[in-house]
Amino acid sequence: MTVEVIAIGGYEEVGRNMTAVKVGEDVVIFDMGIHLDRISIHEDTDIDRMHSLDLIERGVIPDDTLMKDVDGKVKGIVFSHGHLDHIGAVAKLSHRYDAPLIGTPYTTALIEKQIKGERKFKVNNPIKTLNPGGKMRLSQDIVLEFVQSTHSIPQSVFPVLHTPEGIIVYALDFKFDNHQKVSPPPDYKRLKELGKKGVLTLIVETTNAKEFNEVKTYSERVARIILEDLMDGPLQEKTGMIITTFSSHVERVQAIADIAKKSHREILFLGRSMERFCGIAEKLGILKLPKNSSIYGNPKAINKALMKAEDNRDKYLLVTTGHQGEPDALLPRIANGKTPFNVRKRDNVIISAPIIPNPTNAANRHIMERRLKSSGARIYSNAHVSGHAGREDHRDFLRMLKPSHIIPAHGDLSMLVAYGELAEEEGYRIGKDVHILRNAQAQVFNSE
Repeated sequence: MTVEVIAIGGYEEVGRNMTAVKVGEDVVIFDMGIHLDRISIHEDTDIDRMHSLDLIERGVIPDDTLMKDVDGKVKGIVFSHGHLDHIGAVAKLSHRYDAPLIGTPYTTALIEKQIKGERKFKVNNPIKTLNPGGKMRLSQDIVLEFVQSTHSIPQSVFPVLHTPEGIIVYALDFKFDNHQKVSPPPDYKRLKELGKKGVLTLIVETTNAKEFNEVKTYSERVARIILEDLMDGPLQEKTGMIITTFSSHVERVQAIADIAKKSHREILFLGRSMERFCGIAEKLGILKLPKNSSIYGNPKAINKALMKAEDNRDKYLLVTTGHQGEPDALLPRIANGKTPFNVRKRDNVIISAPIIPNPTNAANRHIMERRLKSSGARIYSNAHVSGHAGREDHRDFLRMLKPSHIIPAHGDLSMLVAYGELAEEEGYRIGKDVHILRNAQAQVFNSE
């Protein structure tokens, strides 16, 4: 039986992730993401009214037209987690396949929200939930398993395919974090068991591969300590206070809420994506916000909340979107004086997010920070730890799984090669058992 891994998107860029795995005549698709940078899309951007062909042409969503030439039946579309670079294209592409959409409860709730907002296509794919640790038969030859992982969004998993030719592990994205409040630690025991059973190929992220600037990625417990130190003084001051972070980073939102609930300030979570990611997490019991907090996503409701905070700035903590300085997100609009809340001298702004590396983000973030400083604000930048595995985490991962083959993904060519160089330190060889693919290329494994 032949196994074929088809690189559809995410193999020449960070984003628009989509991979197909063909086992005999059965096909499983992993992820349908968007490329956040191509048209300055961010967590608050609405692409519901845009057409898929236009989005493909712009490089925003994967070009899955090559699937017309794949001779096989799609048995499932599987999502590793709920970030937009993994689920953002689901409403634009999934209706082309007669297959269920499969994810954890939180991920599928985000997918349902994504589909509900779609204006161009009608998506009728059945949606199936699978909990971490659960298994689901997709066909006679394929069983899907979700292995518990950790990342910067709840209910992230390693989707695993059990096939007659061996195990296929899809690892986009992950970190090894044993100290999160919202998520349990990764299932190291199960990963080691899979390694003993025989992993045919590992499809793995390369987000931190090029620099490998973090030997091992620090736990979110470190981020909580950083935030406690930074927030302690400003929470007690008679000044305005703003924190911005990834709205999908529910673990970080929980940490901010837990620290602030001990203060006299009311916590206002503001932004369309803040309402989406945190509202769903709260509804599912994943996020537990204190009584002195509210979430607002509607523009009118946000402005009304900002008016309250403007008049009583020392009584509120604003937690907003816009950490990359995206011009139409909330914090940059506040910095530009386009909202009812005006930054004043001695106000405190904590940015709990790094600059996502590209020239546009770097420029936007620089402009936003300069405008905030020119208004007299005090800036605490990059109060953050990564959500992606570092060099030694990847080394541990390879030693647990012992894959026969490795396919680096989720990165440009230099990142894929950088991961290959790490794998060579562990005894693999690029071109032999480490396979560097571009979008629209495939790697075939034949039965011996």
